[in-house]
This record gives sequence, structure tokens and C-alpha cells, in this order.
Amino acid sequence: MLEEIIKYDTDFFLFLNNLGNESWDGFWLFVTNKLNSIPLYVLLLFFSYTKLGLKRTILVLGAVGVLIGITDQFANFFKYGVQRFRPCHNADLEGVMRLVKSSCGGKYGYFSAHAANSFAVAIFFIYLLKDKFKYLSYFLVLWAFFVAYSRIYIGVHYPLDVVTGICIGSLFGFLLYKLQDLLRHKIFKI
Repeated sequence: MLEEIIKYDTDFFLFLNNLGNESWDGFWLFVTNKLNSIPLYVLLLFFSYTKLGLKRTILVLGAVGVLIGITDQFANFFKYGVQRFRPCHNADLEGVMRLVKSSCGGKYGYFSAHAANSFAVAIFFIYLLKDKFKYLSYFLVLWAFFVAYSRIYIGVHYPLDVVTGICIGSLFGFLLYKLQDLLRHKIFKI
């Protein structure tokens, strides 16, 4: 059963990865670069500050820091626990997949920290600002999906790595939103 799932995952990876072409490579490399999301993070903090005030924004900033730390470390725990090679480290895929980046990254890839982090941030801010900014949730989900898909496009994650990252990131985003909301009401009274 597991071998069958891995085969389907590999076949789906090859299909999605080989849809790419050089004219789109630059766009997906831009999307997958973590530093290029910094303006979005700054904008989200600005929205938080304008709608929630300074004290609550400081709490939000702390919660987001914890959130990213948790999702990153959870991804690392799974990568070294499961030890599933990234597609670009899989010798069987050499010559039949596209590696768009100049390097492959770490040896193991289950699950995608990029997908987990982007969905964790998206879900957290969707819940945090849902009453303040009507269309922000659509944009955040679209952005998170683009970041997640970019990992398949550039050749460093299988679809199952990405889907697992989406699920775990979404769960942690929701849980940390609830935790910061509880802390806000019970401890900080803001």
C-alpha cells in the first residue's frame, strides 16, 4: 500500500514538475524564495497595528515567531525521522525531472517546511484579521498555494510533501491563533 502511494506521488510529481518551462522558471524561483515574502509579512504587521493596536501587535509578532519556529522544527523532525529523499536526490528521477534551482537543498524532504510555514502564517492572519479586511483571506490562501506549489515546480518536493506541509501548517496556524487569543483575554487583558 505504501509503495503504491509513493509510486502515485512520484508519478504526479513528474507530471507537475515537467509542466514547467524556462519562461516561467524565474517567476517560480521568485515565489519560492523566503526573502521575497518579507514585504507581505511587513504589510500583515502593519494591518495588525492599524486594526488591533500596538500591544496586540506585539503579542501577534511573538505568536508568529513561535508559529514559524514550531512548524520549522516539526518539519525538520519529520524530515530526519522519515528520511524520504527529495526528488532531486532520488537517483531514479535523474534525467526525467527538472531541477530549477542551482542546488537541491537538504537530503530529505518529507514534509515541506515552505508549505507548512506559508499556510501557518496565512491561516493565522486569516483568523486574526477576518473581520477587518474582507478579501485578505483569498489573497493569503492564493499566496500560500503558490509558495507550496513552487516547491514541486522547482523540483525539491513531492506533492505529498507539500500536502502534508499544508495540513500541518494550517493546523498550527489555527492553534497558535487560538492560543494568542486565549493569552490576550486571560493573561494580557488586551
